[in-house]
Amino acid sequence: MNRARCLCGAVTWEIDVPLQFMSHCHCSRCRKAHGAAFFTAVACVADHLRLAGAQHVVRWQSSPDWSRAFCGRCGSVVPGAPFGGMVFLPAGNFEDDPGIRPTFHVFVASKAPWYTIADSLPQHAEYPPSA
Repeated sequence: MNRARCLCGAVTWEIDVPLQFMSHCHCSRCRKAHGAAFFTAVACVADHLRLAGAQHVVRWQSSPDWSRAFCGRCGSVVPGAPFGGMVFLPAGNFEDDPGIRPTFHVFVASKAPWYTIADSLPQHAEYPPSA
């Protein structure tokens, strides 16, 4: 069982199946939304996500096909709407080790110019071919 929560605890979520993958997204929208060089996300099948505190979730339509979700009380990023049957979860919110490690970088074509990727994970300019 993987459990996570926002900073104030108003929004919590659990996943009782293995997570699909973890990746680092370097797109400019993720960088700006997180105030960091990249966003580390974990993916799981949307049907297995149990979210509590949904009344505190605020969504912002950041592009025609994507909305970003955050806690309306503390501003923490929380799980967004399902996309292709998957939901992407902020890895930093997990209470314990989620049992998965990053496997690739995405949108490195728009990474922060001041950041150098120093690991040996595969890098994709946009979505990986399997997405």
